[in-house]
Amino acid sequence: MKIAVMDSGIGLLAATAAVRRLRPDADLVLSLDPDGMPWGPRTPEDLTRRAVAVAEAAAAHHPEALIVGCNTATVHALTALRELLEPALPVIGTVPAIKPAASGGGPVAIWATPATTGSPYQRGLIRDFADGVAVTEVPCWGLAEAVEHADESAIDAAVTAAAALTPHEVTTVVLGCTHYELVADRIRAAVQRPGAPALVLHGSAEAVAAQALRRIGGRPRPDAVADGTVTVLLSGRPGALPEPALAYAEGRLLRAAAPARSA
Repeated sequence: MKIAVMDSGIGLLAATAAVRRLRPDADLVLSLDPDGMPWGPRTPEDLTRRAVAVAEAAAAHHPEALIVGCNTATVHALTALRELLEPALPVIGTVPAIKPAASGGGPVAIWATPATTGSPYQRGLIRDFADGVAVTEVPCWGLAEAVEHADESAIDAAVTAAAALTPHEVTTVVLGCTHYELVADRIRAAVQRPGAPALVLHGSAEAVAAQALRRIGGRPRPDAVADGTVTVLLSGRPGALPEPALAYAEGRLLRAAAPARSA
């Protein structure tokens, strides 16, 4: 089994690690775009061009599925990627976990990038899946960028600022950017109120990994022999995981995998 994951940067680590936990025997292809990152400030057309190039680089390694490990790329490029690659290569997008978060009754906070916060896309998800639930959209200025560079002081400052915008009564937080899942424990610590029930966090990585397996008819086998390889592509070029990735448990998990085989 071979599964590819794409993003502009290390936001793909959460989904990749989730795949690794479900199928430690799966070969992984990680396609990043250091030449074009960050994707967020780009126009939808430019972002789509970058995403298509990154996806085509991954597809050249003949994976059985491709995960778009980025919320922003899913919003703007998923349709184009599916038109280009499916049905030969199933493409799985990443959507904020608003539906499962709202099922608990709330109140819910959605932590997302400033560009996504208040967007028609996110407002549509709230309307469709959280009707009647108190939802607060929280813009997380600079958090994705801080996580991308493993800048500890910048992460602390961004998390603290977003926590200050999160209502005290919130019981559930949706992590609406894949980068945020890498610092979930720090987000929990910042938002958890003394004496309140344990805060519930909802990311997308586990659901996305499970969906990728379903799309290719695979089953979770967490006890399989951990002999899956990792191939890293940097704007289409063979490379290694960026050094900041190793600041996170998800990155270290992938580094521990067997050496990559040539395509």
